[in-house]
Amino acid sequence: MSAIQAANRLQGNLPKIGIRPIIDGRRGGIRESLEEVTMDMAKAAAAFLTENLKHSCGLPVECVIADTCIGGVAEAARAEQKFATEGVGVTISVTPSWCYPTETMDTDPARPKAIWGFNGTERPGAVYLAAALSAHNQKGLPAFSIYGHDVQDIGDREITSDVQEKLLQFARAGLAVATMRGKSYLSMGSVSMGIAGCIVDESFFQKYLGIRNEYVDMTEFVRRMELGIYDRGEYELALAWTKDNCKEGVDVNPEHLKRTAQQKEKDWETVVKMTLIARDLMIGNPKLDEIGYGEEALGHNAIAAGFQGQRAWTDYFPNGDFMEAMLTSSFDWNGIREPFMLATENDTLNGVTMLFGHLLTNAAQIFADVRTYWSPEAVKRVTGHELTGRAANGVIHLINSGPAALDGTGRQTLNGEPVMKPFWEITENEVKSCLEAAQWCPAVDFFRGGGFSTDFTTRAGMPVTMARINLIAGLGPVLQLAEGYTVELPGDVHDKLDKRSNQTWPTTWFAPNLTGEGLFKDVYTVMNKWGSNHGAISYGHIGGDLITLASMLRIPVSMHNVPEEKVFRPSAWAAFGEMEPVGADYRACQTFGPLYR
Repeated sequence: MSAIQAANRLQGNLPKIGIRPIIDGRRGGIRESLEEVTMDMAKAAAAFLTENLKHSCGLPVECVIADTCIGGVAEAARAEQKFATEGVGVTISVTPSWCYPTETMDTDPARPKAIWGFNGTERPGAVYLAAALSAHNQKGLPAFSIYGHDVQDIGDREITSDVQEKLLQFARAGLAVATMRGKSYLSMGSVSMGIAGCIVDESFFQKYLGIRNEYVDMTEFVRRMELGIYDRGEYELALAWTKDNCKEGVDVNPEHLKRTAQQKEKDWETVVKMTLIARDLMIGNPKLDEIGYGEEALGHNAIAAGFQGQRAWTDYFPNGDFMEAMLTSSFDWNGIREPFMLATENDTLNGVTMLFGHLLTNAAQIFADVRTYWSPEAVKRVTGHELTGRAANGVIHLINSGPAALDGTGRQTLNGEPVMKPFWEITENEVKSCLEAAQWCPAVDFFRGGGFSTDFTTRAGMPVTMARINLIAGLGPVLQLAEGYTVELPGDVHDKLDKRSNQTWPTTWFAPNLTGEGLFKDVYTVMNKWGSNHGAISYGHIGGDLITLASMLRIPVSMHNVPEEKVFRPSAWAAFGEMEPVGADYRACQTFGPLYR
């Protein structure tokens, strides 16, 4: 494998964070006394964010500070001009004092924005914060409020832990918004088996996400395979690597449907080519220009994509499981690299949810069917085993019909615990462990064209968040999420339950965190209220970040178990009835409407 490299593989510059030092513009001693402390506050915020954030491609996040403090509209305009030139996609205004809100505010309607008002008594930064937020809300420009819990002395350069947390939560979500804008979602094929999530709702993509939609028919794979429109040198490398690292698992097909060794050999060749082709369709490949295919070399600038597969493709050709599993993993024959977001069955809505999780965590995502709720009673009846620990209240069987990112094996570790890491933190030994934990089983009988499915079981102990965007007629998009943990069952118990579905598919046993009331009163209710057959699973309890991101995009959250102190939305949401926060979220999103109207 080659060395890990950070690179922006999509067209368009990576968004930057604009820092706006806001100052009391009155001369004759007031402004002069605040210049240094205000600019120091801006520099401290920029340094903190730069040190603690990276883009999903591994490159550092850059901050751009306005050239001067902003005391009025002229300086605000100068800062805006600089931000436009520098590619700023999200702004944070900072101040330790009173300033003139309407003259200094960020008025870009589509840019996520926050205000950090210093909690000090020498100068009323909190007064400016409140007045500026009032102005933003009155003008219909929602902004996030960042205000430290404890009073500090003016000139204190420490960023307290609570302010740090809000700066990062806002910045992660804001950068996700800015990163998506102008990119593409590529549908490779159309609707799989009548799954409504496959239906591309262009209005949702364009108005809520700022993403354009691109389409290719699956026959494009046939054309490229037959005409050799792929890097043939890389193909030989990839095929050899696959044979060395991807071990075949059990073939559960009846004898009359088992494919011959020669057929399986051809299947491996086909699925490796499919992987190269899908990647090239998403991001392009300059090697194709060298062999006379300049148009194909450009790709579709796709930040996410989906492959229909079933059944038009899989009734005749090998399935897309290897392609989907390898592309969504953080490594392949070329080395350790940023995972691709590729949705099974072209479930566009789950693909978008995977994209959300990836941009917030920088790590790979697991695509899974939300397949079965196993109650403690049902498990004991079928296996004789009594569930204990985190599984004591029952588990949800997350199992995709073929592929899942190999990062989902849980064989990457941090302090001895299983994790899913950003690619630049993954070691070669962890790659080897992930590969060794997975088997590639000949596809089951309803994949008539053959191929191989990814088989592994996720290790226990990972904090994870399952999420899903759903579209509701008359309402629009809604987000639901559930934080919880991965669990493992004893081998014989796992086998008995797994074989009732399909033992050749990857399994994640999920135990959501329960609150004892509402939608999280028990595991059954979580399963029963889930809005689709699919879910996207992220490493970590990132529900707070997802809620912040959803509010920026004006997507209400219908279901979550995030602690109240982690919920961070624009200050305007409180005016919509914060004593009943779910309804307030819906009303605010409806009132402000999609981000890109």
